Amino acid sequence: IEHKPELILLDINLPGMNGFDVLKKIKNNRVISETSVFAISANAMPNDIKKGLNAGFDEYITKPINISSLLDSVKNTLERKS
Repeated sequence: IEHKPELILLDINLPGMNGFDVLKKIKNNRVISETSVFAISANAMPNDIKKGLNAGFDEYITKPINISSLLDSVKNTLERKS
């Protein structure tokens, strides 16, 4: 990896591999395992959110995305990492 991201926005419903599988790969990659990962999903039921957070996502953002809330979450996460 040439550049280490500070934050990854990851859609849960991806073609070929879901976001939970991608998250596992991220967490098992020593270079980016500490990178914050936000789930982005249209699955907005309380159980969906709980499942995402329990899987290790730092935030679970539901669609339609509230931009100001997303920006606040990004800002807070990046400030905690500084």
